[in-house]
Amino acid sequence: MALGLSSPQRSLRAVLFDWDGTLLNSFQADAAAYEEMFAQLGIGWGRGQLEQHYSPDWYRVYRAAGIAEERWEEADELWRRAYLRQRPRLMPGARQALAVLLGRYKLALVTSGHRARVAAQLRRFGLARAFTARICSEDAPRRKPHPAPLQLALRRLRLPPAACVYVGDAPEDVAMARAAGARAIGILGPFPNHARLRASRPLALLVSITALPAVLRRL
Repeated sequence: MALGLSSPQRSLRAVLFDWDGTLLNSFQADAAAYEEMFAQLGIGWGRGQLEQHYSPDWYRVYRAAGIAEERWEEADELWRRAYLRQRPRLMPGARQALAVLLGRYKLALVTSGHRARVAAQLRRFGLARAFTARICSEDAPRRKPHPAPLQLALRRLRLPPAACVYVGDAPEDVAMARAAGARAIGILGPFPNHARLRASRPLALLVSITALPAVLRRL
């Protein structure tokens, strides 16, 4: 179901996706890893504080939690170790939606996730070959909402921003797409950011990725 759609008609040639919360149902896994990391660092944060301050740029979370910058590398390693014990699943309907879109558009992935973790998950789900381009946190000099990650993906696709749409579940995704000159579609995913995502006013706001192919046909 799409909650809103308005845009001039422009030829769509590629669909670029966020990973966590958009294609991967990962909030519970992320939160469990954060909680374990906080505990090991002696930080008294629980799920409530994480939901209040969550951002796909995890350094914003670290700052909010009062983690000194010299401990960020330690925090990263603790989070990754904790996350290895998690097994998040794809969002309902994600595999089917990708299968439909593969025959119509170029697909790309632009995520803040670490390359090793995302690559392993793509292999586990049999999606390693679904994306013509993959941009992870190590690939661009700046993170969302800066346009650099999306701009790098567009260069690799050899497509102009107007020929593409970016699909994500966070207001940072919408801001990145706009800054890069691309259209943005929002999906209400498992992360605690629905009010901010609505306020970012994406081109369309979906309650399920299953609605995406039909919305894209209207573009």
